[in-house]
Amino acid sequence: MLASTILSGILLSAIAIGATAALLSWRERPEPGAVPLVVMLAGQCWWSALLIFDLEASTLGAKMFWANLRWIGVVSVPIGWMLFSLEYTGRDQYVRPRYVALLSVVPLLTVVFALTGNPLLYTDSELVRKGGLLLLRRTPGPWFWVITAYTYLLGLLGSVPLLELIRNDSLPFRGQSAALLVGILAPWVSNIFFLADAVPLPGLDPTPVAFSISGVAYLGALTRFQLFGTSPSPNPRARRLLFDRMPDGAIVTDGHNNVVEINETGAELLGTVRRRALGRPLRELVPDESLVPSGESGVEHGPFQSPGDERLYDVTATAVTDIHDRTIGHVITFHDISEHVRQQQRHEVLNRVFRHNIRTETNVISSYAELLSSADDRGESDEINSADEIIASAHRIEELANKARKIISIFERGRESTETVGLEPLLDDSIETVRDEYPDAHVECESADGIYVAGVLEPVFDNLIENGVEHNPDPAPTVRISVRTDDDWVRVRIADDGPGIDATERSTLERGTETPLDHGSGLGLWLAKWGAEIAGGSITFEANEPTGSVVTVEVPLLSPSDTDDAQPESSEITP
Repeated sequence: MLASTILSGILLSAIAIGATAALLSWRERPEPGAVPLVVMLAGQCWWSALLIFDLEASTLGAKMFWANLRWIGVVSVPIGWMLFSLEYTGRDQYVRPRYVALLSVVPLLTVVFALTGNPLLYTDSELVRKGGLLLLRRTPGPWFWVITAYTYLLGLLGSVPLLELIRNDSLPFRGQSAALLVGILAPWVSNIFFLADAVPLPGLDPTPVAFSISGVAYLGALTRFQLFGTSPSPNPRARRLLFDRMPDGAIVTDGHNNVVEINETGAELLGTVRRRALGRPLRELVPDESLVPSGESGVEHGPFQSPGDERLYDVTATAVTDIHDRTIGHVITFHDISEHVRQQQRHEVLNRVFRHNIRTETNVISSYAELLSSADDRGESDEINSADEIIASAHRIEELANKARKIISIFERGRESTETVGLEPLLDDSIETVRDEYPDAHVECESADGIYVAGVLEPVFDNLIENGVEHNPDPAPTVRISVRTDDDWVRVRIADDGPGIDATERSTLERGTETPLDHGSGLGLWLAKWGAEIAGGSITFEANEPTGSVVTVEVPLLSPSDTDDAQPESSEITP
């Protein structure tokens, strides 16, 4: 009787501690893991309470009743532990009704077998008296070992995420995980002793007794280490969110250069989708092997031009190593440097054109000034022609400066919100300006009513239409403007009958940069090219038949209410 009283007192203590921990957990709802922890603690309390009733029963039927009913609590513990571990460590995508239902199949069958006395669970039951206690000894059936293995499997799987937190840099997380693991290990070890017949009283499972240790450990985790006050649950989802939404593309490859992870940005710049890229060799996605890491370790850098959007990226391949410092894969990141390269090219062109053209014009001014001086000394009368040339050169310098200011204005507007304007009034204003300056010019333009584009295109059309008239030696030059729309784009074709654009200059414009021996004649066409790119489009040059040139500006269509930034510049960048 004394042994029964002592054992019942220990079990009541375990119930009190477990109930306190369960109440504290219940108050923390809806914190991740709170409800599953309550389920587990409630199962422990149920198991302990029915063991007390079992000890007090004096007949075989009564003891079997309480022992069978005890299985409800027994199977609740591993399910609650597994679900708690998943929610607490941020793997709640697996805590969904269908997964919980699947997880509960074996436990539910066990409860059914227990309540119906199915011999699959126990083949025999008898009463034995040991140490002054009347105990129920049962012979396990095949299903008993199934549920036992299943219980230990869930316990082990639930412990793995917590073991990862033991080495976490955060002291609260280390303390929480250590307390939780002690709480699950105590009954786990005691149950192993029972199954191995290594307990002094065969027939008495000491697992509920160990729940008193579990309860203290769980209380410590809840109070001392603030189990639901400082939680690691956001970490996995935050890492996934950072990886998926980072502006740079990212690819993770294994040791054989197969893609094991890729974010949406990375898939887009490779011209594919995430689900098609996963598991494939990187060489299949990039046939030229420009992305395949060549080193065994460290960091590699290099340029890469995307086949998906033709933008230029700075690629960094960082080796992933194991604890033995062996390379097991690579993280490849793509940083978009298109705008940086484009701005660099623009600055180089501006600098070179300015230096070349200003130097040319100052040489002209200097030469004619010397002629004026010499003529004055000789008493000759070449002053008028020389003065006219000096004035013309000064005007060309002024025109160059004006275009440079317009280019700077375009760059500034490109960093601001896009102003949406109608294409028709934009073209009409440009045509009217040209007609005022060149009244004999003949400019034809198709209707562009209802079409809206970026306002930054105003100087683009000004320069292109003026260029088609200004450089035409014909006294009555002709410029024809056609407008075509296609899906979300509009193409404005400007054709003239002048001498055309030199092939070398066209090549320089298409390449996007100049060299000391290969450069354009001025800034007008560069202004048009850069303006179109800043508007999110492109510009192409070709010869007209029989004479002249055709310049096509292709830019995105905008809605009248569209005030967002223009679409990103997508023209090809030369590495």
